[in-house]
Amino acid sequence: MDKNKAQIHGEESVDNVGPSKIKMVYQRFGDPSLLPVFLIMGAGAQMINWPEGFCLELASRGLHPIRFDNRDAGLSTHFSHAPVPDFFGIQSGDFSTVAYTLSDMAADTVGLMDALGYDSVHLVGASMGGMIAQTIAIEFPHRVRSLTSMMSTTGHQSV
Repeated sequence: MDKNKAQIHGEESVDNVGPSKIKMVYQRFGDPSLLPVFLIMGAGAQMINWPEGFCLELASRGLHPIRFDNRDAGLSTHFSHAPVPDFFGIQSGDFSTVAYTLSDMAADTVGLMDALGYDSVHLVGASMGGMIAQTIAIEFPHRVRSLTSMMSTTGHQSV
């Protein structure tokens, strides 16, 4: 596909995604019949942080990139009444202040896959998005065609 002719789809949304039944907003590029690539952005970053040119380049190479807003980012569901997490506590293993986990966000992504009709996708995650992608690979390995984790970590204290 010529990257100058790759189709950019408008923003779309789907309600009742995953176990948390959240709204997720996403944007697709190129031919929906091609191999899907989910682009997962990091903490607080919107889907538009994946540059349009990058998405079009992927589409020109025979892929179907899909970028989306995670919960609490952009146009997807916000948990505005959730407590502010204690980051120092979290680093020492106390998760009592977190409203949700990476597993919840992984389930959101898998829920979006379900809503769009994909059994498996290529995953590309940046920063916390890489951690979400790794969590999907661990908890839902049959849903992952490949995994690219950029500027990320496993989250393990020793790393």
